[in-house]
Amino acid sequence: MVMTDPIADLLTRIRNGLRAGHEKTDAPHSKIKEEIVRILQAEGFVSSYRVIEEKPAPILRVYLKYGPEKESVLQRIERVSKPGRRVYVNRDNLPRVISGLGVAVLSTSQGILTDRECRKRGIGGEVLLRAW
Repeated sequence: MVMTDPIADLLTRIRNGLRAGHEKTDAPHSKIKEEIVRILQAEGFVSSYRVIEEKPAPILRVYLKYGPEKESVLQRIERVSKPGRRVYVNRDNLPRVISGLGVAVLSTSQGILTDRECRKRGIGGEVLLRAW
């Protein structure tokens, strides 16, 4: 079976890992997925990540983050732009996730950026996901 949306697969693996209370979750590695997880770490939604060089393909290991009562730090993470329906925004229509408490991750001409960074640089792009 061919995977049509590897980003949605990554988000589902993170969601499932959090619901099951796992310490970490693994996904097939790609540069775009690594950038998404880097942003999630910078925003404080996951504790860390690393790339494990394995044969036949590298693995992206994401270490999940929980609060003091073992509650998930990440309340919700959802895919916005899908292979069947791409969602693009210009700099004037950048999304605000829960009045700035959450983060939208966009694919832009300057790389994978958060909505805040896009506002600062005055650019738009494809809205990949929202997280809070």
